[in-house]
This record gives sequence, C-alpha cells and structure tokens, in this order.
Amino acid sequence: MPNRFGKLFTVTTWGESHGPAVGAIVDGCPPRLPLSAEEIQGELDRRRPGQSDIVTPRQEADRVEILSGIFDGRTTGHPISMLVRNADQRPGAYDELREKFRPSHADYTYQAKYGIRDHRGGGRSSARETVGRVAAGAIAKKILMLGGTACHGAPVEIRAFLTQVHDLAVPAGVLEKFPSLAEVEATPVRCPHAATAEKMIERIKAVRSEGDSVGGVIECRVRGVPPGLGAPVFDRLEADLAKAMLSLPATKGFEIGSGFAGTRLRGSEHNDAFESRDGRVRTVTNRSGGVQGGISNGEEIVFRVAFKPTATILRPQQTVDGQGAPTELTARGRHDPCVVPRAVPIVEAMVALVLVDHWLRHAAQCGTFEF
Repeated sequence: MPNRFGKLFTVTTWGESHGPAVGAIVDGCPPRLPLSAEEIQGELDRRRPGQSDIVTPRQEADRVEILSGIFDGRTTGHPISMLVRNADQRPGAYDELREKFRPSHADYTYQAKYGIRDHRGGGRSSARETVGRVAAGAIAKKILMLGGTACHGAPVEIRAFLTQVHDLAVPAGVLEKFPSLAEVEATPVRCPHAATAEKMIERIKAVRSEGDSVGGVIECRVRGVPPGLGAPVFDRLEADLAKAMLSLPATKGFEIGSGFAGTRLRGSEHNDAFESRDGRVRTVTNRSGGVQGGISNGEEIVFRVAFKPTATILRPQQTVDGQGAPTELTARGRHDPCVVPRAVPIVEAMVALVLVDHWLRHAAQCGTFEF
C-alpha cells in the first residue's frame, strides 16, 4: 500500500497539511517496550515549524496524542495509533491554487493521477505528512537504543546533519568524527561546523528576503549497527535506505559511502581492506559506507541525501491553470526558504524505521536478535 512503509515493523501515515490532524499507525512493535509520549514529543519538537527565524513561521505545537497500543507505560504488541492536531491552519491562503499548478510541485501530477486534489498547502504532498514518520521513528529509535545495548553493549546511534546549503559546503575532512547531538543542535541550521553554519544561516536569510529558496545536502552516520543486518538482491540494506530517503518530500538524490566520487577511483584505491581489530573483522577504510552486498559490515553506515530548493517561492512565476491556459502565480502561505534544517530529524526517523524492520526480519529468519 502506498501509505505504508516496512514489512514487519510498519508505519502508515495519514492526514493532510490543512486538514484537522495528521498522524501515524505503527504495527509490529515488540510488546513490553517502555515508551512515553514525552519520548515521542522530543523528536517532534525537533521537526516542528516556527522553531527559528530561518524556517516557516507557521505555529504548531505538534503535541502528540497516543490513542492505542500502550498500557501502563509499555507497548502491548498491538497497533500504536498517534495523532497530532493541526492548529495554525490558513487554507484561505491557497485559494489561488485551486485552479493553478505550482511549478515543480505535486499539484499537476496529483490532478493527473487522481482527478482530484487537495490544493490547501499541497494536502497529502505537503511535508506536514512527515509528522507521522517522526513519531513512528521515535519508537524505532527506542527499540534500537535498547536492542543494541542488549545485544552488543552499545546503542545504535543515528546522527544526521547538514553539510551543504546552496553552494556553501563544509570543507572536506573537517567532520571526520561522529558529531554529538549537542554539536548538531547548536545552531538552527543543524550543521556541526560552526563557521560554515553561520554562512548557511546568512544565505538562507538572504534568499528569503528575495522571495526565493535554496536546497542542500544532509549527511547521516549510523554507528553501533552489527555486521549481518540486511539482505541480498531486492531488499539490500542500502536499497531500502535509498527508498526511505527518496520517499521524503523535496529529495532528489541519494548516495552511500564514496557515492559518485567513487567513480573517479580505481579498484585498487577504492577497495576496503579487511583487518582484525578489537577482536573482530574490521575494514581499514569505509568507502563502502558500512554496507557490502546489501548487508551491514559493522562499520559506520554513511550516506548523503540531496534536497532541492523549496518549490513554493514568493515570486511571480509562469504556469498554467486546470484548462491548460497560461497564467501567472504568486504563491502565498508560510514556507521554509530552505527545508533542509527541519529535514534532519525526518532523515533520522526513516533510518530508524529501516533498521528496526531489518532487525526484526533478521530475527525471523535467523531465529535470534543476537549477532
């Protein structure tokens, strides 16, 4: 089904940008997992709008309501239903879009497919849909934290952060170590390199003042994933990660490990040599990005996701109406001049969903959570 993600640990999201509410249903969660609404709320607070002066000013508290699946502070093994009410709705700001297609948005394609569309902020195509993903991802993160610690003494840690906004990129080689959450959250742009972060913020403010937008790149690193997670052929770990990332609004590219840069190397330069270190098999380099043959090798999983500039800009643009007649559109409403900073917790959520699903599939096939 198009609104459900995962095989054993599944999440179904629902709701529209300017409807009454958005939310998610998580199924397949193991029972007896300690879980509180506050843990889910912490992740939603990182995603919510209005949190700084470089994002949309839409004011949404995004308070999560858990309707089912938790009893006495623990999961029951039954579907977990979560709801977040939309509070700051202004559907009237989108009246012009009832008959006009926004350039590079989903207006035309939704109309072409379904013959009907919710023009209020894009409806289902709005990034507001990702509220449900982040809520579900918070549950998956808790499983990874406890499961990783129980299996091999360390939690699985997922850290996403910005490395590029427009043409401003973190200098090569300065982010070699795994950044802390505090370093990522130190600035509203969520780039752990302070000097570059300041330039990014200035650029975003500048393009916003011009009624324009910019895109960027998020890098994500995952440590604590044991070797053996994933599957060959169609369900390769990197393939599921790619699908998860490219299912996010505004994404246009995915690469893992050396990515496209690896095409400029020879095999003798690119291969990750094996060695014995700390009592187990390790690789000297990590150009594979932690995945070989579709299965994790125990090294850090490293990938990057490209996000396009926000499609809705506050400038006049040429377009057509529902009858194909040329017209001009000046968008209204409240939009991020750069969606990338708020996409950081969404990327982390989707990674957690992929990893938990593969962990459960590993247990089902191999008969244990242990590696």
